[in-house]
Amino acid sequence: MKTVFFSMTALLISYYFLGVHMYTYLGLVICFVLWAKMIFHAENGLSDGFGRAVLITGCDSGFGHHLAKKLDCMGFTVFAGCLCPEGPGAQSLVEEGSDRMKVLQLDVTKDEDISLAKDFVQANLPEKGLYAVVNNAGISDWGETEWSTAKDFQKMADINLFGAIRVTIPFLSLVRASKAYTVSKRGLEAFADCLRVEMASFGVKVSIIQPGNFGIATNILPKKTPQDIWDEFDYVRKLTFNQKYIEMVCEYFHSLCTSGFKDCSMVINAMVQALTAPKPRTRYLVVSWTDMFFFYICPFLPTCITDSVFHVSSIYYKRKVMLYS
Repeated sequence: MKTVFFSMTALLISYYFLGVHMYTYLGLVICFVLWAKMIFHAENGLSDGFGRAVLITGCDSGFGHHLAKKLDCMGFTVFAGCLCPEGPGAQSLVEEGSDRMKVLQLDVTKDEDISLAKDFVQANLPEKGLYAVVNNAGISDWGETEWSTAKDFQKMADINLFGAIRVTIPFLSLVRASKAYTVSKRGLEAFADCLRVEMASFGVKVSIIQPGNFGIATNILPKKTPQDIWDEFDYVRKLTFNQKYIEMVCEYFHSLCTSGFKDCSMVINAMVQALTAPKPRTRYLVVSWTDMFFFYICPFLPTCITDSVFHVSSIYYKRKVMLYS
């Protein structure tokens, strides 16, 4: 996308100053140079991972599970952190992977697990050391804000945010020694941005993977019925949100989730590119074209306009009618 943008800009500038014929010539030259640069970078990226290790959290399923298999096939020594090492996801990594696949117990909310994981990684590092840490472990949920409790938000932050911080800090010395990479996903921008600036002095690169709607591909969303939600409500919330409304919202969220990407190959490819490219991007936005609009355009629009986008959804008007009824 950046290559196309810069090429078009160069074409317009050259047209304005040099005329049609020179504009065509320079445009072709610039496109060729940019294309050659892309090919050059692609060819000089890391082609295999033999002798290098990668630690990945959240490998029981989803992105982490698929990335562990991919990197194992590329020759990396993979330390696959799993919440349940005896579970089916972790066991499939052991059964289908090579002898370089190392599955270990790693609950990112427990300091003891992280300390033991570091000891295990240090004792089993290949000759080129720890090449990267991929903070993948995370949970997700759906529903309206008032349907949740403070503990629900605390649990999500403890895993998705503080879990990544707990893992990253102890392993930084190992990653720094090999001047390698750390990769994080989800809402860790602030932490990753600070880390990227600080680690640049040591030759360590930090990238953020921002995946869109991959609910079906990863099976990360919890399965809960309208009745499950209703049973957790207190008396006040039951007066506000009637059961028919909850059923409608559940159906709406389910339709949104099922409309997402059916496989996670796009995210895995972005992760691999972030790990192997000589100059990886700081951010990899892996979303649909519709979502791209919200990421790139909405931040520059007035709040009243961005809010109105959500107000035109069909569920918004149904919500106003059904609440308190």
